[in-house]
Amino acid sequence: MSIKKMALLVSSGLVFFLVASIVINTMVVTRKKEKEMVSSKITFEIHPDKMVSSYNFVEITENKEEVEEKKDEVVEDTKKEIIIVENTPAEVNDAVYVGKMTGYGADCIGCSGVGALACRAADGSRHTLTENGEYYNDATYGTVRIVAAALDQFPCGTIVKVDHPALGSFYAVVMDTGGSMRNAWANGLVWMDLAFKTESDPDIYATTSSNTTYSVQRWGW
Repeated sequence: MSIKKMALLVSSGLVFFLVASIVINTMVVTRKKEKEMVSSKITFEIHPDKMVSSYNFVEITENKEEVEEKKDEVVEDTKKEIIIVENTPAEVNDAVYVGKMTGYGADCIGCSGVGALACRAADGSRHTLTENGEYYNDATYGTVRIVAAALDQFPCGTIVKVDHPALGSFYAVVMDTGGSMRNAWANGLVWMDLAFKTESDPDIYATTSSNTTYSVQRWGW
């Protein structure tokens, strides 16, 4: 073999070696970049109930719109858990009495005929049974019934929760008084009188009870 042919073969080998090296280096760099891209998109799922944690590679595919939708769902679920109840404060039961209840109308014997009450309303206005009725709209407890009681023990504006054997449970505000209520207290008995517009109201006869429970929720205005 001549020297010229040998030189040509060596040159060809060197060229092949250089090309192969470039191709291999390119493949290594490309593979390294692919690994870096994958590693930037993985999350780890850890199982706390096992001694050795296992890992699952998960590609993150959530877009901005999906994230916003999930935030809205969380807010909506929170709203559902919030329940707003108006005019029903928590029951206090500051003092509990068991006593008597009767009913009276604006035209009862000895009454004014218009049902003028001994107490003024919280805003200082006058309330009469014939004009305003036997209900009072309290700022805290909402619509409540009006009762008469011994004002030296239950001052004007006192709220009681009444548990009556026939009438059930309801809230009432003390806005009137009477000699019978004061005398009963002096003899160790609690007596309250449920107000009506008129003595002819048929429901007035259902109020008479000697086993009514009065739970004081608020003392006076």
